[in-house]
Formats: sequence, structure tokens, C-alpha cells
Amino acid sequence: MDNGILILADPKGNAWGFAKEVYEKLNSNPSRDRKYSLGEVEIIKFNDGELFIQVLTNVRQKTCFFIHDSSMNPQDWTISLAEVNDALMRSSAGKVNNVLPYMKYSRQDRMSAPRTPITAGVLAKIIGLEADRVITTDLHNSASTSAYAVPFDNLKAYPVIVGHLMNNYPDFLRNLAIVAPDVGSAERAKSYAKRLGGSVAIVDKSREKAGIVGNMTVIGDVDGKNVLIVDDMIDTAGTLCKAAEVLRNNGALKIWACATHGLFSKDALDKLKNSCLDKVIVTDSIPQQDLDKVEIVSLTGLFAETIYRISHGQSVSELFRN
Repeated sequence: MDNGILILADPKGNAWGFAKEVYEKLNSNPSRDRKYSLGEVEIIKFNDGELFIQVLTNVRQKTCFFIHDSSMNPQDWTISLAEVNDALMRSSAGKVNNVLPYMKYSRQDRMSAPRTPITAGVLAKIIGLEADRVITTDLHNSASTSAYAVPFDNLKAYPVIVGHLMNNYPDFLRNLAIVAPDVGSAERAKSYAKRLGGSVAIVDKSREKAGIVGNMTVIGDVDGKNVLIVDDMIDTAGTLCKAAEVLRNNGALKIWACATHGLFSKDALDKLKNSCLDKVIVTDSIPQQDLDKVEIVSLTGLFAETIYRISHGQSVSELFRN
């Protein structure tokens, strides 16, 4: 018997708009079934900092996709996720699927020094206690999925960003160089270049210490070309802004950057505003609005299609084959 599928979020949280759009897109195709409903999970923070969770919708025997608010601080995000999973389990949910557009702690995926935890692995254990599946976007290290004992869908944002660029900025894409901001991002740059055309260049950097970048060298030709810097996230934006300056000094024309996750920590937005970057494109994996130089593209269509495929036993990986 089909007991329906619920898209859940906190109606007062910043993920509610994202959840509503996913729900609307799931039900907008007349050729597909419309068995999806929108439900509410209330997350309240008491004066002493403790969190209280209540599922406000009947979830008994339903397949639940809980969309979590990526704008919460990491500590509240983690404990509220564990509490929501427990509440759904105790409410007799049929399946509990965690939809985490941005996976916090994803950069803490190894021991950075003696006697330190692997926090990404700790989070995997917490989630795996009561969740049946995890869905996220562009995990910082895809190998981290091996820490999970439940099915894990690590979606890619590039089809959304590439489609946005091709549909809205064809002139920029002419005479293009795709730039990886470090050697570790080279494969991502090649993936974009395969779809957008253009050459690939790498900014080779030496990092003096965490958050402080030393010398940078451009490997490849950007002289007289429009440049698109591609990365998985923008945090403090120090590396990105310095890379843009080096690219300008090497003859780049328009300099744009795109990333899946816009963390924009500390004074990142001021750095971007005052940099030689002409445009920055990020997704709504972390809720935010268009800002000076920053343009937001939505992942709601990608998540809606993923949820549809999961709930109908169809392949998710086929979304990223071309």
C-alpha cells in the first residue's frame, strides 16, 4: 500500500522556502503522480540555548524527506538533525531521508593533527543511527561517503550552474578559460570545460597556514580570455580574491567565479565587493539572497528530480552522466 511521500521542513526556518519550491516542482508535472505532501517540523530554541523539536504533521508509515536549514550554526544544525530523526522514528515514519543541501563539517574529514577527531565521521555515525538515506550536494571530499552505513546521494551542482550560464550568458562563454583555484579542483574545472568549452588553467598556490595563502602562479593561458573560476565552496573568499587578482595580472578579461556553497564567512562579502571579480555565482544550498556581485541559482529543481527518482526506484546517477 502506498502511504504517500512527505516533504518536511521547519515553517519558521530558512529552509521552508526551499522545501516549498521542491514540493511545488514535484507536483507541477501533469504526466507524473502527485502523491507528495508538504509537512512541518517545528524547531524551537529556548532561552538557555536548548532545542525543542516537534513534528506537526502525521508521518505514520510515510516516506519522509526532511530538508534541513543550512544557515543554522553547525552545533544547532547537528543536534536538531539528530532530534528530528529521533522524532520521526518515534512517530512511526516509514522512511527517514535527510536532505542536507550543504553538509556541515565536511572539511573535517581526516585527522589534522595528533589526538583530533574525524568530525565528518562522527556526524556520519549520528545520522546513521535513525536515518535511512542522506542526500547532499558537492560534498567537499566524496570519499567521505564511505563513512555512512546508509545510502548516500552526493548530487552535483554543475548541471544547474552550466545550464544557467549557457541560457543567460552566451557572450561571456566565448573565448573562455575555466580556472581551478588549486590543483585539487582540476577535475572539477575539466568537467566544466567539457560542457562549456574553453581551455583549462590552474592557480597553483602555497598556503602559509590555515586561511592565509602565500604565493600564487597561473598554470595555463588566460591572456585575453574571459575566466570562470570554479570551486565547491566560498568561505572567507581570501583565496578567491587573490586568485582573481593574479589572473587579472596575467591578462584575463572578465573574471567570474562559481561555487556550489556560498558560506561567506567573516568579511567575505566585503572582500568580493572590493575585488576585481566581476560576478560570483553560487547556489541556494545555503539560504541567502542576491547580493552585490553575487547571483544565486536554485537547486530546488535538482532536488525535486532526485526525490522523484528515489521514490520511484529510478537512477540518480544518470542525472550526471552527460
